[in-house]
Amino acid sequence: MNLAFSTGAIDLKTAFDAVTEYWSPKVVAQVNDQYVKVAKVRGELVWHSHAGEDELFYVVRGSLRIEYEGGQAIHLPEGSMHVVPRGVLHNPVAEEECWIVLIEPVTTKHTGDVESPLTKSLAQQLA
Repeated sequence: MNLAFSTGAIDLKTAFDAVTEYWSPKVVAQVNDQYVKVAKVRGELVWHSHAGEDELFYVVRGSLRIEYEGGQAIHLPEGSMHVVPRGVLHNPVAEEECWIVLIEPVTTKHTGDVESPLTKSLAQQLA
């Protein structure tokens, strides 16, 4: 974890400025067994699920749509949040650049058991 973010106040603007690639979350803090991550997203990630972990999305800038099986979708405007329940297949989509904060257990794999060119390892998220 980047020690600049692990002690004292966390400047989210600076944290987002350090994110240079879409769909590449960066860990900025740890609360008990949960990581707090920031990410810039645009386009769609990949359909995936997390068998044992819930995942919280908070939209800081822009808007995000989380698609679910059966054509359902949750639209998240700036300032809103949503929890994707464990084991539920989902696909995050952002038509324009969107800044998000994620809160998820430290064991959460970026794209669950699905590997894609956008998948980031935990080591990459901690860098």
